[in-house]
Amino acid sequence: MGAAAVQRANTLPIFLSRSPGEKRQQRLIDSARPRPDRLLLRQIPVVTHAERRSGQSGYVQVDLVGHDGGCAAGEYCQTLDVTDLYSGWTETQVVRNKAQCWTFAALRDIRARLPFPLLGIHSDNGGEFINEALYQYCQDERLEFSRSRPYQKNDNCCVEQKNYSVVRRAVGYLRYETEQHLTLLNRLYTVLRPYTNFFQPVVKLLEKTRVGSRVHKRYDPAKTPNQRLQTWKGWGQADQARLATLYHELNPADLKRQCERLSGYCSSKSKNRLHRSARPELDKADATSRNLF
Repeated sequence: MGAAAVQRANTLPIFLSRSPGEKRQQRLIDSARPRPDRLLLRQIPVVTHAERRSGQSGYVQVDLVGHDGGCAAGEYCQTLDVTDLYSGWTETQVVRNKAQCWTFAALRDIRARLPFPLLGIHSDNGGEFINEALYQYCQDERLEFSRSRPYQKNDNCCVEQKNYSVVRRAVGYLRYETEQHLTLLNRLYTVLRPYTNFFQPVVKLLEKTRVGSRVHKRYDPAKTPNQRLQTWKGWGQADQARLATLYHELNPADLKRQCERLSGYCSSKSKNRLHRSARPELDKADATSRNLF
């Protein structure tokens, strides 16, 4: 074994709480690309961006964001990102790796936190989503389950946009791989979640027309996900009152300060494997975030 292989083996995360049987179940055959079941792919319908159901809240797009720090070797944390197509409501939760058991458990946790009933799930073609456990769960719970076309990220564009605007802007591109990192990132997302959904307005594309060589786009007025849910006619008064009460209890300035402190603290605890000569702008952002805490 070479020196580089020894160094990678010594830096892999160690989870002492797992038994040998649990380690085998949670092990990744290919940490970069878990392979989906080809027979299962044929049973899950393909839905393109133009065919998405964005007129009713409850249909979500899901994706994983890797925190590998520029080095895909070994296991590292992943952020499960769930975005509602109608309102833009975004939920995030960190998992240990791409193993389907962690992704499925986090998806169930997020469903319990959603302020609206879950009606459908749309994912890419990764094995962390295209598996028998999630497919059978959707069948039992009467949830619509669809997938994107292979190598067509525009079919999952809503959650892909949130991968940067919510996850990357808060967490960055550093490496997180230990139990401590997982706990810290979930603490950050606990604060980031209400700040994003109650105080960050976004616009939605209403119409796109082509005139000659130019494309004209028309957007609706900027609203927060909470404001879109409050005006949705399919919502009950009790649900609207519950979110309105939570909104008046929140302080956006205090949430912003907590996000900056936790983001800086997470950066100080990360294992940055990026080449500093190749990514100087990230090193500068990392140094700035460290000074915030």
